[in-house]
Amino acid sequence: MAFVITSPCQGEKAGECVDVCPVDCIEEGKDQYYIDPDICIDCGACVVVCPVDAILDEHELAPEDEVYLKKAEEFFQEK
Repeated sequence: MAFVITSPCQGEKAGECVDVCPVDCIEEGKDQYYIDPDICIDCGACVVVCPVDAILDEHELAPEDEVYLKKAEEFFQEK
C-alpha cells in the first residue's frame, strides 16, 4: 500500500512532503510531486504536512483520482 499525490498538488508543488518523508520516496515531476509506490512505507508523515490535502491512501482514491496512482507508477518506471 502507498499514498498517492492527487490533483491539488498540480501547479502548487509546496514540497513539505519531501522534507518529512523518512524513506525519500517523493520526487518532483514536471507538474507535481510523485510518491514511489514501491518505496512508500505508508507512514502518513506526508499527509499531515500537505498544505493542499493532495495526498490520499491509494485504497481511498475516488475513481477519478486513480489516474494519479498510474501517473506515479509511470513516472518511476521511466527513471
